[in-house]
Amino acid sequence: MPPHADIVIVPIESLEQIDDVLAIEDASFINPWTRQMYESDLANRGVSHIVVARTPSGEALGFCSFWIVLDELHLNNLAVLPGHRRAGVGSRLVEHVLAAACRLGATKATLEVRRSNDAAIRLYTRWGFLVSAVRRQYYSQPVEDALILWRDGLPQISSTRA
Repeated sequence: MPPHADIVIVPIESLEQIDDVLAIEDASFINPWTRQMYESDLANRGVSHIVVARTPSGEALGFCSFWIVLDELHLNNLAVLPGHRRAGVGSRLVEHVLAAACRLGATKATLEVRRSNDAAIRLYTRWGFLVSAVRRQYYSQPVEDALILWRDGLPQISSTRA
């Protein structure tokens, strides 16, 4: 059985569940989102969604926050704890989110990623995302360009790509 084949991906439904997301954020990003940012997202239930990948015992391994705006999926943040990276957790999260977005009416998806984040770029391109533009100096600490990635044709997603 592949590593983490038994993980479950569940939605964050209450403010108390944000602690797991914040712990993964802090371990993953130079400039993590704040509790207030996630609380604001959770208050916008019609648009904003957050899912967490958990082991059967409940340990949070990764998460993805995303918005559905009209027919577009916007992937905001996706992160996996450092000790669990390159074991399929990120791919499982992307697969889950793309399928959820399809069910919610999205037909295309977009995200921004640091130009230097080769691992994330490889993950997203495996799922059909293509670089469409650059946002100059989008990120701070350190200042860095963002690549804007797009994916069309969400209804054609195959779960065999994970």
